[in-house]
Amino acid sequence: MKTFKLFALVGTFLVIITSQQPTAASRLEQVNLEAFQNYVVIGAFKYHHNAVRFRDHAQRDLNLDAKYEKNENRDLYYVYVMSTNDRTAAINEAKRLREQAELGETWVYSGSLTKETAPVEVTRGVDINPVTDKKIETVAVQDHVTQTTTAPPEQTKPAEEKTTTETQPAEPDNGVEGKKFFFRLYRGTDNSVVEGDVAAIDVDRTRKMGTFKGNIPVKIPDPASKSDNIIFVCEVFGYRKTQKDMNYNNPEGEGVEQDDQGATVVPFELVRLQKGDIAIMYHVYFFKDAAIMRPESKYEVTSLLNMLNENPKYRIRIHGHTNGNASGKIISKPKDGTEYFSLTDATEGFGTAKKLSEERAVIIRDYLASNGIDPARMEVKAWGGKKPIYDKLGAHASENVRVEIEILEN
Repeated sequence: MKTFKLFALVGTFLVIITSQQPTAASRLEQVNLEAFQNYVVIGAFKYHHNAVRFRDHAQRDLNLDAKYEKNENRDLYYVYVMSTNDRTAAINEAKRLREQAELGETWVYSGSLTKETAPVEVTRGVDINPVTDKKIETVAVQDHVTQTTTAPPEQTKPAEEKTTTETQPAEPDNGVEGKKFFFRLYRGTDNSVVEGDVAAIDVDRTRKMGTFKGNIPVKIPDPASKSDNIIFVCEVFGYRKTQKDMNYNNPEGEGVEQDDQGATVVPFELVRLQKGDIAIMYHVYFFKDAAIMRPESKYEVTSLLNMLNENPKYRIRIHGHTNGNASGKIISKPKDGTEYFSLTDATEGFGTAKKLSEERAVIIRDYLASNGIDPARMEVKAWGGKKPIYDKLGAHASENVRVEIEILEN
């Protein structure tokens, strides 16, 4: 009889212990997310090279301290701009970034990026919508940026223009689900192919879906919006900006047709800049505090050189701009130096923002002159920080540092 009572007591104790074990769902609810690292994520990618390219784009073009790391729990590469134990700070930063069209889907990931074996779900990570503060079940993968070319790689030279009779390249395998498009970029004067990119804009959400290479078949994901209306924008340096408005599911317009591979062909007839036009050199970058171009600038400066060689009647004015008007250090190329894209043998001085903007315009003029362009065809105008595009302390302040080309005669 005593033995029976002992087993009965043990059985009761086991029932009590079991009844106190929380379910997986309740464990997730009970965990204090403040105890985990919080990442402000601006993109997720299946392919490593796409994560690298998007990180570089965020650093260079969006002025963000972007990093990437593989989230082993999702088997995706996460590009993030903040890592902090302060969940509130991460949520607020994600909300702020969402105000930018290109970063409208920014979210917060709380937990470890390393695959965990512990039974508590949150240690394997939770993706959080910063607006609703709810868990995101499915993360949007952005590998369509395989075809994004925000800046040409170093050492790349503009491809020579060629006739449009060449065989259409095979469709790239980038794993993107969507409709096939072929953006035909050509010069209106002689029908020759022009190398460049086309940006796709989701009209309803006013956000950029991606940038896609012209003259090859590409896949563009369905915007899945209320109207499915999209805008295609082609802006190639040296040519006037061209825009096409159409419906994703029913693409129509002048010259729009289906090719024999099932792609929707969208033609962009490009016209050279005319007198009075001003074009920003979006892909000309300078070393910090320097009137010396970074190597990746050579592609676009060479495009300007080609434009001037193509039409000897062109006369241009090169406008230099800085972010703000503070005086400071100026790093310059030696007077007789030939290094336009390197800090080798550079000299250091001091001057105003206007002086820096002037020297930056001058180095472009000198590079063109060193390649055979008559200096009499070029003028320089220095503005310093007098004509900003954005607030000098804002998220896009780096875009105030720019060079513009004005066509005086053509």
